[in-house]
Amino acid sequence: MKIYADNAATTKMSKRAIDAMLPFMGTLYGNASSLHTDGQRAAEALLSARERIAGRLGCEPSEIIFTSGGSEADTQALMSAAALGERHNKKHIISTTFEHHAILHTLEALEKRGFEVTLLPVGESGIVSVEQVEAAIRPDTCLVTIMYANNEIGTIQPVADIGRLCREKGVLFHTDSVQAVGHLAIDVKEQCIDMLSLSAHKFHGPKGIGALYVRKGIQPVSVIYGGGQERGKRAGTENIPAIMAMAEALDEICENMEEKAARLSEMRDRLIRGLNRIPHGVLNGDALRRLPGNVSFCFEGVEGEALLLYLDDKGISASSGSACTSGSLDPSHVLLALGRPHEIAHGSLRLSLGEEITREEVDYMIDTVTEVVEKLRSMSPVWRDLQSGNRAYMTEA
Repeated sequence: MKIYADNAATTKMSKRAIDAMLPFMGTLYGNASSLHTDGQRAAEALLSARERIAGRLGCEPSEIIFTSGGSEADTQALMSAAALGERHNKKHIISTTFEHHAILHTLEALEKRGFEVTLLPVGESGIVSVEQVEAAIRPDTCLVTIMYANNEIGTIQPVADIGRLCREKGVLFHTDSVQAVGHLAIDVKEQCIDMLSLSAHKFHGPKGIGALYVRKGIQPVSVIYGGGQERGKRAGTENIPAIMAMAEALDEICENMEEKAARLSEMRDRLIRGLNRIPHGVLNGDALRRLPGNVSFCFEGVEGEALLLYLDDKGISASSGSACTSGSLDPSHVLLALGRPHEIAHGSLRLSLGEEITREEVDYMIDTVTEVVEKLRSMSPVWRDLQSGNRAYMTEA
């Protein structure tokens, strides 16, 4: 059996997205900035895609800036808020300890420019509270940036409540929604979101295309210089084929979203129940307030990389955390933020399910993960020390 369970890293492009893309790679290949008929056809398509995406987010088409993906959108959002804050002598930013590195590394760059950053702890649940945010806001706070749903453990943050708080306090609120868009209902106006990042390849669109929503009245700064595309806010000829595919993929995944989420949550919970039977394993993050398809575990006495390789050999494509840090030997900063010891964090497994997952596939994953964990533990000197009492367990049986 072959199962792809790494949808948090990337998703397979849908047929509808591919079909939407193809005409703009063939007959409709004009540059949207050109004045001739071919260019204007491309410009019309670009506008229609902008309108469709804006409709799914509850914003105006003029509030959408197309980017190369989530990382660029995150960077532009933070740099824009920082520039605005600097003009008003406000150089304090609030975020969390388990954000995506696109956020954390941009914050590090801003610290070198004299900004002060407060990273809120998330605790074992993987959820930051509104009270934490409120306590951290200062007169010189220019931005709160908190991800909508975590990319590794899938926990969902109280975005609407945080947005309302920030609006009351007069502080800009940005949310990295790369994992949430297409999987959770979003309305940027109702949720008081000022800026939002998304990426198409997380909801069956193509890689290398994303968008940034910027509320009207906020002046975004460019992070790529050149021509006047995207109303002068993002230089570079628009990738019309990818943009059209993104709009179609978003429309498709948002259709019957509640039904899809309910079914996927059922499969997720079945998988969690099965993996919970493995002794000395622990679910990462809140069991309920998490993305419908996300399952993240740590298994004591097991090395995550070996676990992935054995699962791959048995037809299961999984990950131990973010694909962006898969080459690192360090344990996940997300798991460390939950309070997991290094030894436990090294034994992590993330299974992110797709909409077409079946019960048979879930049961196969339960059986296979159980078998592989037992096999790896049988070869582990650490596990032998734990069983013999030479070393104390860090997790419950």
